[in-house]
Amino acid sequence: MNRATGLLVIEVVNSNPNGNPDQESDPRLRPDERGMISPVSFKRKLRDLVEDKEGPVWEHAAASFSPALEAEAYQILESRGRDRNAIKALNTAEFVQRYWDGRIFGNTFLEEGASTSIRTGVVQFGMGVSVSPVEIERMTNTSKAGVQSDKDRGMAPLAYRIVLHGVYVMPYFVNPTAARKSGCTETDIELMKRLIPHAYTHTASYVRPMVTIRHAWHIEHKSALGSCPDFSLIEALTPKRVREAEKDTPSKSWSDYFAPFELPKELANRVSSVKDLVL
Repeated sequence: MNRATGLLVIEVVNSNPNGNPDQESDPRLRPDERGMISPVSFKRKLRDLVEDKEGPVWEHAAASFSPALEAEAYQILESRGRDRNAIKALNTAEFVQRYWDGRIFGNTFLEEGASTSIRTGVVQFGMGVSVSPVEIERMTNTSKAGVQSDKDRGMAPLAYRIVLHGVYVMPYFVNPTAARKSGCTETDIELMKRLIPHAYTHTASYVRPMVTIRHAWHIEHKSALGSCPDFSLIEALTPKRVREAEKDTPSKSWSDYFAPFELPKELANRVSSVKDLVL
């Protein structure tokens, strides 16, 4: 397994890509008013797609491998209603063979007989941050029938909170060193790559109807140690505003950005492969 660098380019239109529970589910913001998407929220979507074994994404992804992936080996550790005692009773080999997200993202369970109880994941997602500041719209939700029996209509003041438009970039990194301890395999990484394009379209919700991954760059280095600085790859593939003077103002549409469609030749020569997972 070689080191890899990834970059997700995510467009948000009239949606809340990641609500902040500390601020009444407002879209997450930095002090400079650039939007944020937490790594936890994105990994949750990948976990949900794998956990739904009757869903079209898992069925298609599992069948695309030869041989097809066995559901028993791709369970989700971070699932609701899990039995923590039953999980802790597994030996290390059983644990590794069963939980895909434990192998790829790491885990903090105390495994029976294990010398290390906290394991760093092979894949680490960074914070997604918008290229420009974003504008947030807050509106009151209403319904024809109220929840309370004595009310003939319902109202939730300022409950609908959305980003009007934004383009976010979220990096991720594949660290081969962690694979030795977590049991992560090339197949586990390949499954994640095949899930990423569907992460938002197949987990859309009322407040998140239009979040789209425009590009999902996966860059494999020439060695396990890495053959090119991560920051050089990320900077080269990050969209930029068409008009430099407007970079610190909220965008209105995708056409406000120039999005690179390939690595510069001098960087492409330093890596093994560059692939846009969305294509």
